Amino acid sequence: MTAEEALLEEVRGLAAAVPDPEMPMVNLEDLGILRGVARDAEGTVTVTITPTYSGCPAMDAIRANIRERLAEHGHTRVRVRTELAPAWSTDRITAEGRRKLAEHGIAPPTGAAPAPGAALVPLSVRCPRCGAFTTRELSRFGSTACRALYVCESCREPFDHVKPL
Repeated sequence: MTAEEALLEEVRGLAAAVPDPEMPMVNLEDLGILRGVARDAEGTVTVTITPTYSGCPAMDAIRANIRERLAEHGHTRVRVRTELAPAWSTDRITAEGRRKLAEHGIAPPTGAAPAPGAALVPLSVRCPRCGAFTTRELSRFGSTACRALYVCESCREPFDHVKPL
């Protein structure tokens, strides 16, 4: 491995480990927000990220947290670039990210994101607390805009569900 490759691997690891400000149990790698890391001839590091949706209010905090994390490790010439295409989808959430969400009471999305123009058939959402499928949506918007609020009819507990995109 060259020195450049090692540096980029280090930077990617640092950026990947930044926690999501709205769901701190998962990091940018878990959510599939981190797209790539590069360095130009002048030595400026560019970290490319994709928001979970174009209006995500956490993006400013994510950019600042990436810059702060990298600066703590001596990388002060950093640019954080937002890339909207291809759009992020819940397919990008890693298995580890899905496990962490469920472990913290947030129902992860299941299955693959629908193809453009596909007819959506609502499926039951598994309760992250008791595992029951007897759940229903209370509100299309949960504690953040990318989550919906559900309630379990079995254990009667409310929970957030990451909306499939």
